[in-house]
Amino acid sequence: MASTLQKLLTPVCGGLPEPPRNKVTVVGVGQVGMACAVSILLRELADELALVDVMEDKLKGEMMDLQHGSLFLKTPKIIADKVDVLTYVTWRLSGLPKHRIIGSGTNLDSARFRFLMASQLGVHASSFNGWILGEHGDTSVPVWSGANVAGVNLQVLNPDIGTDGDEENWKETHKMVVDSAYEVIRLKGYTNWAIGLSVADLTESILRNLNRIHPVSTMVQGMYGIHEHVYLSLPCVLNAGGVASVVNVTLTDDEVSQLQASGATLWDIQKDLQDI
Repeated sequence: MASTLQKLLTPVCGGLPEPPRNKVTVVGVGQVGMACAVSILLRELADELALVDVMEDKLKGEMMDLQHGSLFLKTPKIIADKVDVLTYVTWRLSGLPKHRIIGSGTNLDSARFRFLMASQLGVHASSFNGWILGEHGDTSVPVWSGANVAGVNLQVLNPDIGTDGDEENWKETHKMVVDSAYEVIRLKGYTNWAIGLSVADLTESILRNLNRIHPVSTMVQGMYGIHEHVYLSLPCVLNAGGVASVVNVTLTDDEVSQLQASGATLWDIQKDLQDI
């Protein structure tokens, strides 16, 4: 006796279904991981979304919750399974070439910088061009020498911008960038939405082969006088192959020194992982 499904549909082609053209895996289903997952789903970037975590009940619950919203999404397959890895360790263990291992780095720091600077200048964040490079967090490096609006370099207008001698105290904006995550955590307990949107933006550049430039974490050995195997953020061209190239940013001597210090800070933490 034919089943309801057999009565409903007449197969036209046989064989296995085609594999997904674009699959994104999110490792960790905490607040940040789920913000990344939702941002990726809402931007319709993948044919399949996989969630990975060691907490099986939460993992299954998050998967089911998203699956129940499938009617409102255009990602046909949402799955879940167990694992957990980090950027540097991933590179050491995976055997993948360095240009295929990318950390979100200072992509969000730069977004915060652009938002805060643009707010003070009275323009939209997309109209202010500025970069935060190096390590995500306290030792990050604001590139004041390249900050501009419509090609107008702010350091030309204010040679002291970003320095201790700046009467307008623009340096405080970088401090606000560094402190902003702590402030959000103090107020709501965690950060998630901005990093989720940031990761989705990076994902789009890779999956859609856009060749857009993002300040992401990549292997910087041999650049700017850095000799160790450290991952720091530099402006990188991202496409379907990963990091296609790194932009050779013209930095001041002071900015280079700050970048080197950022690398040294990471190396002090990372050097104990060399046996991995």
